[in-house]
Amino acid sequence: MADLVTRNLSVKAGKATLVHGAHLSLARGELVALLGPNGAGKTSLLRSALGLEKRASGEAFLSGADSEKLSPMQRARRVAYLPQQRPLAWPNTVRDVVALGRFAYGAAPGRLSPDDAAAVERAMELCDLTAFAERQTDTLSGGELARVHCARAFAADAPLLIADEPVAALDPRHQFRVMDMIRRFVDEGGGALVVLHDIALAARYATRMVWMKDGDIVADGTPEQTLTEARMAEIYGVRAHIDGRSVEIEGAI
Repeated sequence: MADLVTRNLSVKAGKATLVHGAHLSLARGELVALLGPNGAGKTSLLRSALGLEKRASGEAFLSGADSEKLSPMQRARRVAYLPQQRPLAWPNTVRDVVALGRFAYGAAPGRLSPDDAAAVERAMELCDLTAFAERQTDTLSGGELARVHCARAFAADAPLLIADEPVAALDPRHQFRVMDMIRRFVDEGGGALVVLHDIALAARYATRMVWMKDGDIVADGTPEQTLTEARMAEIYGVRAHIDGRSVEIEGAI
């Protein structure tokens, strides 16, 4: 049974329709890559599915509850969300930033219960941040900070993770490190839906690939089912060579 479900979900901004009748699902044990060019409607679909952006029509459920009717704390216990923009209001220690993930349980940095503290430590260990616990976040590299944001999400102990471009602007090594952490989260029983622009990275890690163009979901299936040269031409307007899950972009059409 899927933990996140949308049925015929549409999103509008004024007269423009950003998402058309989307059917999307995510269950624990899945790592789903959401793919498509800039402006395809990916972020609007995610935010509307989570109840953070009002839908024009259709339905969206998180663990069986209408996502628009959930309180922030109820939503945070069902899903951890990493948006594209992840600003920190002020520099703080890594441990205190990760502890913000315990918001759903009424915790705050400096006032953690034993359960909260244990969850924070587990998240930092998962993301290889234990040695950075007392470092100020403004002293970290981009890759290190990306791991902090992942740890903050994992500290919530939510069954689902929704991450909008979690590896944007990272070098290949740190892209792999972040995706390895998300893969481990899924392997341990979670479900993850991740927006990616690197098709080869998506093919390497995803159990399913959901492809969007112009507000429509045009394909949803395993990499073997959906990753084709014709689809790369359709979605991105590029020539590509596909060999199993290997992708080589050859140029624009």
